[in-house]
Order: sequence, then structure tokens, then C-alpha cells
Amino acid sequence: MSFTVALPKGAVSVSTAWAEGAGRGTVILAHGAGAGMDHPFMIGFAEALNNLGFSTMRFNFPYREQGRRMPGPAAHAILTWRAAVAEVRARGDGPVWAAGKSYGGRMASMAVAEGLDVDGLIYLGYPLHAPGKPEKPRAEHLPAIAVPQLFIEGTNDPFIQPLAQFEEIVATCQDARVEWIEGGGHSFEVRGQKSAPEVVGASLAPMVGDFTRRVTDH
Repeated sequence: MSFTVALPKGAVSVSTAWAEGAGRGTVILAHGAGAGMDHPFMIGFAEALNNLGFSTMRFNFPYREQGRRMPGPAAHAILTWRAAVAEVRARGDGPVWAAGKSYGGRMASMAVAEGLDVDGLIYLGYPLHAPGKPEKPRAEHLPAIAVPQLFIEGTNDPFIQPLAQFEEIVATCQDARVEWIEGGGHSFEVRGQKSAPEVVGASLAPMVGDFTRRVTDH
């Protein structure tokens, strides 16, 4: 399966993986900068969401589809998010949630800050800054986001140290909450615990289920 993204230099097709759920809406999943949509973490997370009743759609950003390792312009990722949401909206009704691992989540937040319509945002390790560079936070757009935001974060993630800075930025958001993975790194790995990436991804799904239930019941 695929959908088309209208980039400035022409339309491109990107791969998707769709799984039908049981009426709890659709979670669109974007990968991180260094891995595509078929990384075991992404697959495990999506399958666990399916088991909770969500439909899911994983997709590749154009740079990944074209075999490149480094992300392209943010504008291209934002256009891809717009196309992904349009693809899901065309399939039917129900809540649409934008979720992303690291880079994928940050690109979703930028798209929503620019007007993309989703019911909520879910970040799997938001990359607030490059490791060791807290003086350059990537968060100026977050206060403009009106929809609910869920940050799932590892307490040892180098992309959000110091944690006090991260918490101060989350406090500037209109509607945001944080779920902490104690001892977790950027991919939620915990020192001394050997869990397969698909198991780690699956373990995060119940937090998403609780978050979406609170939002829709509000």
C-alpha cells in the first residue's frame, strides 16, 4: 500500500502498512530519523494498538523511501504528514491520532502547529534537542498546539536532559501530559534489562489507550 505526497519538485509515493482495528479510531505512526516504518519497535507498538482496538497506519517519509539515511527538509515531512492524515480521513470517520518516534513525532507537532487537524499528538521520545545541546531546544511551536499532547519519555533520554528544562517546556503547552519510563533511554531501553524492540514498543500502547480514552471522554 502507498499514498502520494505532493512535494515541491513533484509527487512521490511512500509506502504504508495499514491494520484495521475495532472502532477506537486510527493512530498514524511515523518513524524516527534513523529507522523506517518496519523497525521492530514500530511493528510491536502498532500490533499492540491493534489489540486495543485501534486501526493503525505506519508510513515512510520520502527520504527513507528513496533510500537516503538523513531526513530531508522539515517542509517535506510536514507535507507527508498532511497527506497521511488525508489518506486516513478518506477511509472513514473516527478520531485520528498522530504518533511518532522521535523525529516523526516532532514533525507531526510542527504540522499540527501549522494547522493540521488531528485529535491529539503522541510522542515516543520527543527530541527536545540534540544530545548535549540543551541550549538549542526545538520547542518554539509547542505552545501553539491546541490539541492534547502525550509525551512518553525515558528519564535517561539524552535528548531531554536536563529533565527540568523539558518539564518547563511541557508546562508551556496548552494541554499536555507526560508518561515517564523510569531509567529509559531514547528508545526506552533500560540498562540491565534485555527486551526486544518489539516488546518495548508494545509496552507503550496501554499508555496511549488511556490517553485517548481520557481525551474522548472529556
